[in-house]
Amino acid sequence: MVDLRVEIAGLKLKNPVLAASGTYGHGEEFADFLAVEKLGGLVVKGTTLEPRQGNPAPRLAETPSGLLNTVGLQNNGVDYLIAEHLPRLAKLNTAVIVNVSGSTPEDYAAVIQKLRGQKAVAALELNISCPNVRSGGMAFGTDPVAAAGLVRAVKRFCDKPLIVKLSPNVTDIASIARAVEEAGADAVSLINTLLGMAIDVETQKPKLSTITGGLSGPAVKPIALRMVWQVARAVKIPVIGMGGIAAWQDATEFLLAGAAAVQVGTANFIDPLTPLKIIDGLEQYLQNKGLKRITEIIGGLQSG
Repeated sequence: MVDLRVEIAGLKLKNPVLAASGTYGHGEEFADFLAVEKLGGLVVKGTTLEPRQGNPAPRLAETPSGLLNTVGLQNNGVDYLIAEHLPRLAKLNTAVIVNVSGSTPEDYAAVIQKLRGQKAVAALELNISCPNVRSGGMAFGTDPVAAAGLVRAVKRFCDKPLIVKLSPNVTDIASIARAVEEAGADAVSLINTLLGMAIDVETQKPKLSTITGGLSGPAVKPIALRMVWQVARAVKIPVIGMGGIAAWQDATEFLLAGAAAVQVGTANFIDPLTPLKIIDGLEQYLQNKGLKRITEIIGGLQSG
């Protein structure tokens, strides 16, 4: 037997594999396929202060080894989350992380204040990097000063670890990571989607209603891995890696690059059992290497 447990800013996880926000709903959508409690954690769909309808269709477009989306943070709002989802999520024996989104610092702060004292919530993931909304989102995530300012504005309301989700649509992601660390972030997660677009050559129109959207899936993995490696070397707080993870080998690469945990996203749409297969694969990998703990490989990238 091997020990897959990891700890992120005081948050203890039974294993380092989490379901990424926006790809797992609130867990019940996948209950028919697997035991959600086997996951290290579940990051629920992006939650805003007020309900949002999201962007108009079409909102999805497949690309080679990837997926473009412009869902636009469709959700029922934080009050609905608290009333309808958290009571059930509180019964799960796994970490529940709420992804918090907004258009202004006041919006973010209001959501976090409403979540104070909610026992079902193990941590908060501050989404400062969504490319699919007209306000907020990347406006905070692409500027170190704005990102740090937002973290400072909300940190005082947090009673749980604050994970800041970073945008890859920047020149120097390490500078953003250092800025939010200095502002009080307890951890960072990366990467969110890359800004992209697709065109239908028959209609000569964009395939997405908003023209551009967020690219995810295996196509982004090399970029995500590079950025996780850069950030892990630049900050002292834990790093959660994501971006194109579809197999245990992918997850292992991120852990070796310095991630303390990983999130699985787009792969869930192809095979809902992907996170469990990754957990099994990591366990077998450690056994094959004669290792006893997953923490032994975190940041273990060999040079040369």
